[in-house]
Amino acid sequence: MSAALPAEVRAGLIRAALDARRFAYVPYSHFRVGAALLSKDGQVFTGCNIENAGYTPTNCAERTALFKAVSEGVTRFSAIAIVGSLEGKTNELVTGPCGVCRQALYEFGGPSLIVIMAKSEDDYIETTLGDLLPYGFGPKNLEIDPD
Repeated sequence: MSAALPAEVRAGLIRAALDARRFAYVPYSHFRVGAALLSKDGQVFTGCNIENAGYTPTNCAERTALFKAVSEGVTRFSAIAIVGSLEGKTNELVTGPCGVCRQALYEFGGPSLIVIMAKSEDDYIETTLGDLLPYGFGPKNLEIDPD
């Protein structure tokens, strides 16, 4: 486990993600996911997964948090915590971001974004988005100044 984030910050993000998971709308999969996204200036934006009977309009917790933040003018992030489990169960595996979420997060966090995939405050994997999405495609690929 990396020491990239202070323990109290990591624990706070995991708690916020666990709390956000309670609001998941999951009548089809019954798999609740919560995310807590930390901005470079210290703000935390939370999100939950929101399913839809048409499946395609379903939105992941990570993108819910990201879109909330961007819609409020915040576009630079340093870390995200993600938790997931079937309703009423303790997850045996960590929940990682899907490919679409990895790409969306890459746009605003780049390869150095810290990703915490947690079962609890004490049981988690901490890595970077670059490790999860090597050779990611972002603003620099289009020669756009991301700052």
